[in-house]
Amino acid sequence: MKAYKDNVSARGEVTITLKGADGRIKTRETHNLVVTTGLQHIADQMADQSQAAMSHMAIGTGTTTQDAADVALETELSRLPFLSKDQGSGTDANKVIFVTTWASGVGDGEITEAAIFNAASGGVMLCRAADFGVKSKGPGDSLTFTWKIIFNG
Repeated sequence: MKAYKDNVSARGEVTITLKGADGRIKTRETHNLVVTTGLQHIADQMADQSQAAMSHMAIGTGTTTQDAADVALETELSRLPFLSKDQGSGTDANKVIFVTTWASGVGDGEITEAAIFNAASGGVMLCRAADFGVKSKGPGDSLTFTWKIIFNG
């Protein structure tokens, strides 16, 4: 009898788009870490248990490398609800795409970390990205995070 091994994983791809007050656009792509509480949240959702669905994205200025034990950003600066949350279709049906934009005058600073949560404050962290360098968001800039969580087997 042939032995089978399941190999299901969750990973994230993050596209960060900074649009300057002058209209110039800078884009950076990076990965994230789906943290332990995020994996537990996925199991909670599959079992139709009690946790609220993911709903917010946060940015911060912390410099600590992401770790599976993370439950919050090191230094949260701003948290906003998603502009959109969609499941891919066809060959991309194994992806969930979250988008949030910090408009001019919101979340200004030297952004070095970001995360997805299921609440406007506190809540369960799904994933954290902290290896994309510094994104300097000035008062006239907008910053958009497009975050894809991809399930592979």
